[in-house]
Amino acid sequence: MLTRILAPSISLLALSLPIMASAQFDPDGGPLGSTLANLISFSHDYIIPFILGLGFLFFVWGMFLYFIKGGADDDAKTKGKSLIIYALSGFIIIFIFWGVVEMLAESTGLQQSNLELEIPVLPGANQ
Repeated sequence: MLTRILAPSISLLALSLPIMASAQFDPDGGPLGSTLANLISFSHDYIIPFILGLGFLFFVWGMFLYFIKGGADDDAKTKGKSLIIYALSGFIIIFIFWGVVEMLAESTGLQQSNLELEIPVLPGANQ
């Protein structure tokens, strides 16, 4: 049973080797490199600052609950304290994520200032 499934897949792989061997190398990364550069740029410029802003708002709300509303209410004080801890933990995780994105962008050479959106097209497709 396994040979019935495995034999055709090995045959297809063997037949596709000449096609894969004639693939051209693009040092700029081609459409995939451009797409990755655009994703990294978008996450660096918009997503991470937005998430940091949300984290700051949660931190400020936790401070409000802990100091202002929590003066007379112990339940609000514990909620505020836990919200502050969660917000600070979120800041740490976001900064780590930001560092990983920056490290990947620098190490792969995808850190560019002028990026154009390029939609990948299959070779030989009508444009």
